[in-house]
Amino acid sequence: MRILVKLGGTLLDAPASRDSLASQIAGARARGIEIVVVHGGGKQMTRYLTERGIESRFVNGLRVTTPETVDAVLKVFAGSVNHELVAALNGGGALAVGLTGIDAFLVEAEQMDPALGAVGRVTRSNPALLELLTAAGYVPVVACVAGGRAGEVFNVNADQMAVACGTAFAASDLIFLTDVDGVLDRNQKVQPLLTAGAARGMIAESVATGGMRAKLDAALAALEGGVSRVTIAPGSADHVLDRLLSGEDIGTRLLLEGAAA
Repeated sequence: MRILVKLGGTLLDAPASRDSLASQIAGARARGIEIVVVHGGGKQMTRYLTERGIESRFVNGLRVTTPETVDAVLKVFAGSVNHELVAALNGGGALAVGLTGIDAFLVEAEQMDPALGAVGRVTRSNPALLELLTAAGYVPVVACVAGGRAGEVFNVNADQMAVACGTAFAASDLIFLTDVDGVLDRNQKVQPLLTAGAARGMIAESVATGGMRAKLDAALAALEGGVSRVTIAPGSADHVLDRLLSGEDIGTRLLLEGAAA
C-alpha cells in the first residue's frame, strides 16, 4: 500500500501534536505501508515574518512571495518546520529524510503570476527519488518548495504540492490531515462521503469556499490524476491516522463516481 499524508502547518506547531502524528506515521511505515509526507507551515511563516517586521500579504489565499520572503520560505518551510518533523519521525522510529521539490527536480514549477512574486504553479513531478527512498524503507518528508529549470526557487501551495507528489508516486490514498473536521454542508454538518460530482457541486454553489474550496480543488485533481481515494480529516483527532488506515470513517472521504467506498 502506498499513501501520501499531507500535514497542515498548524498541526506541526505544537510539539505534542507533531510527535503524535510522527509516531503514527512511523508505526504505519513499520507495518509495511510506503508513505510520503508533504507539509505546509503557513502559521510558522507568518510568525517568522512578523518577528522581522515583514508584512504578510495574500492574494486569493496565496502568499505574495518577494525576494526577502523567498529567503524566509527556505529558512522556515525547508528549514525549521521540515527538520523538526523529520526529527520527530526519527524519534518515533522511522527513517525520515527531509526534502523539497528542488531536490533532484522532484517537483518543478513556473511563476504563477508576476504580481505574486515567486509563487509557483506546478508543471511536473518526477517520483524517482520518492521511489528510491520508500523502496529502501525511508519516509520522504517534502516541504512545499519547488524548483525551476533555470534554478529558480518557488513557494508552492502545500495542497498542490501534495497532489503533485501523490499522483506521481501513484499513491492509492491521499490523506489531508488538517485543522477542520471535514467537508461541511450548508448546515455545517460533516459529509462523510462525497463523489467528485458532489464536490464540484459544492464548489459551484459556493458551499465550499476559501480554504475548503482549495482542498476540494486539490482532491479533485488527485482523483483525476489516478489517486483512488482522498480523505480530509481532523489531524488533532486521537490516533487519527491509525484509525483511518484501519478503515474507520473520520472526516470526509472523496471518490470518483462509481468507485467502491
